Amino acid sequence: MRVPLLGGAYQGRSVIASAQRCVNLYPEINPPESQMPTPTTLYPTPGLRRLATAPNIGKARGLYTASNGTLYGVTEDKLYKIDSDWTFTTLGTIADRTSQVSMSDNGIVLLLVDGSSAGWCVDLTTGTFGAVSSTNFYGGTRVEVMDTYFILNRPGTNQFYISLSNVTAAMLTGGTAFDALDIAAKTGFSDNIQGVITAHNEVWLVGLKTCEIWYNSGAADFTFQRVPGTFIDHGCIAANSLAKLDRFIFFLSQDKEGFGIVVKSEGYGVKRISTHAIEAEIQSYPTKSDAIGYSYQVHGHAFYVLTFPTQNVTWAYEVATEQWHQLAYTDANGILNRHRGNCCAAAYGQNVIGDWQNGKLYALDPETFTDDGDAIVRVRTFPHLIRDGARVTYREFAADMQVGTLKGSLVDAYISLRWSDTRGASWGNPVLQTLGGTGEYNTVTSWSRLGMARDRVFELSWSVPVKTALNGAFIDTRPHAS
Repeated sequence: MRVPLLGGAYQGRSVIASAQRCVNLYPEINPPESQMPTPTTLYPTPGLRRLATAPNIGKARGLYTASNGTLYGVTEDKLYKIDSDWTFTTLGTIADRTSQVSMSDNGIVLLLVDGSSAGWCVDLTTGTFGAVSSTNFYGGTRVEVMDTYFILNRPGTNQFYISLSNVTAAMLTGGTAFDALDIAAKTGFSDNIQGVITAHNEVWLVGLKTCEIWYNSGAADFTFQRVPGTFIDHGCIAANSLAKLDRFIFFLSQDKEGFGIVVKSEGYGVKRISTHAIEAEIQSYPTKSDAIGYSYQVHGHAFYVLTFPTQNVTWAYEVATEQWHQLAYTDANGILNRHRGNCCAAAYGQNVIGDWQNGKLYALDPETFTDDGDAIVRVRTFPHLIRDGARVTYREFAADMQVGTLKGSLVDAYISLRWSDTRGASWGNPVLQTLGGTGEYNTVTSWSRLGMARDRVFELSWSVPVKTALNGAFIDTRPHAS
């Protein structure tokens, strides 16, 4: 029988419900009119191709592509202009903090904040760097630009404020960029603002427990006013989880009743996108407030990536299928860790990733099948196989995979199969089989004489640096003669 793989990761709170891991693989739904062999195919997540390394080795805290097309990045305490040939030019030094940075520009000047009361700016024409010294500047966790105004939250308060229109670097460093009256507070609830983010030419004030939406009304005293009747009973537990993708805003939420649900904006509200399995996983983490979110798009698939640094784990959500998978980097000991990415920006025709540890910049490349030369382990666990509680003999398991794609000096590649007869609670030793040599496209990767079980869970894993894809498996079973 054919056993298709219809979704992503879903490890239930009890393995008897579901034990499906999906690591470094994401599902793509095949159009029914195309008469594909299966409704869903699992493809490998993009690998990392190194572009450059920052002059100072350390954590990439932010990447931003300005309106002039130039990429800017922060590694540790240095702000760089990064050209299309991946040359780094040091623009200045900011505070040496562990926090992420947020950047935005109005076409004239780039403004950078790091969650404190400080800020820095770059003249986009001259490249001149300076610290913001304008009166009535309070720093911010996030900075956005809308209708020629810089918009920021005032850290540790329920207030947000705006700059004057079309401010310049000279105004930011000379004391005239902000008016003392251009400040307002969330009015629906007294929670502090975690960050501001714009969508549909409106400003979302994302608080700890609630959200409000404001718009540019053109009023003379303070140009932004709250959209009447908008109030969202979901706030944000991790300010850096805020990310924008297409027309949606994503974040890790909390409200008056609880925490740990991932949501995206939907009109003047939010929609839960995490599953019960993902929520149980997230809510088990001791630290959630340090979560980092970013987004990217590849091959028409849009992803929201959510990393938990303290927990050392990364999850990713694909918008079209609404399915989750785990992104993981495999270290020299074979241990799965958080993904290398700490920030992301689309620049110079590719998705650029900044490493959380070593100052490297990578291209997130679907045609690269390693993480900067390190193997990417891909894992897919199958659903429970049960035949009304009766014992079943497993004569053969054949993986329905793309094979025969080896290149260069590689002469063979292997995939492993292991299985659990304890409903996913414990596992047997993995058994290797070949994925076929170069051009051996008809290789059947199969295992035979697999014993018997009442409830079996199979799991495939591989780490070959070549193109693969997985449709599922063919499994030959027979009722066990008792």
